[in-house]
Amino acid sequence: MSRNMEDALAGEFLRVTEQASIAAARTVGMGDAPLSDRVAVESMRREMESIDVNGTIVIGEGERDKAPMLYIGESVGSGNGPEVDIAVDPLEGTNLCARGESGAIAVMAVAEKNGLLNAPDVYMEKIIVGPSARGRVRLDATVEENLNAMASGLGRKVSDLTIVIMDRPRHYRLMEDVRKAGARIHLIRDGDLSAGIAAAVRGTSIHAVMGIGGAPEGVLTAAAMRCLGGEIQGRLIVPDEETRKRMKKMGIPDPDRIYGTHDLAGGKHILFVATGITDGSLLEGVRLFGDGIRTHSLLMRSSGRQVRFVDTIHVGDSDTGIRF
Repeated sequence: MSRNMEDALAGEFLRVTEQASIAAARTVGMGDAPLSDRVAVESMRREMESIDVNGTIVIGEGERDKAPMLYIGESVGSGNGPEVDIAVDPLEGTNLCARGESGAIAVMAVAEKNGLLNAPDVYMEKIIVGPSARGRVRLDATVEENLNAMASGLGRKVSDLTIVIMDRPRHYRLMEDVRKAGARIHLIRDGDLSAGIAAAVRGTSIHAVMGIGGAPEGVLTAAAMRCLGGEIQGRLIVPDEETRKRMKKMGIPDPDRIYGTHDLAGGKHILFVATGITDGSLLEGVRLFGDGIRTHSLLMRSSGRQVRFVDTIHVGDSDTGIRF
């Protein structure tokens, strides 16, 4: 996928996440998580049919026998154009959307063939930091060592740092260690991908994400870090021998290794697109009003480290005019 091809496809994939977000936004607060996820998936799949790529889903809704569409290995696009790997999360923060809470987004990453790791749907131990701490942290280091390294890179004290951790019992020890070291914690219920992106953007008051989350979200985060200059390190958590064998079939010979940003998203040309569904620290949610719809998106690419925020008005059929 060349630079010119990136330019041509960027708007097309932006349309995909916008439409998925609009579909999911109509279900916000309804308390029906499966419905929210289904309409986002259906919209994203439908919009991709007309894009001139020969695409393969490498991160999706699950394996073929567990997902009716956007499953791992599914072919998408018109079948014409370049071969690309596509990672999607049509609704990152499904429960957030269903409960009407902040931070739900529709997201996808696109790279040339073999440019994104085909990660299994398992958990991953992660540490995600912005550009100032890139190269300074180690997944195997202690919490205190990593916090000191982050503070040094930012020219701050550890007490100035805010670390995002998913509010799960598995993280109680991690929370204790972060507090003992003197840093602050921002707990989230879901959506560590959104938090990871925020950690790499100055002005969000988030300095790192630590803990265990989904491996597919780890690959999407890595794609975002390639565009933002941040860093993710991750290690797959293998629950049993059957999963280990399945990983080897997927092309992961050593599941115990520590993956870096380029291991997870090594493509030369990477596009990353996210559209807000509910309001978050980085993106505003979908606004539905009488004469149209307003969306807020993030469009990034690794070539030239280009980052754009896109505020779009989708005009309806009414002739009464749009109010901004």
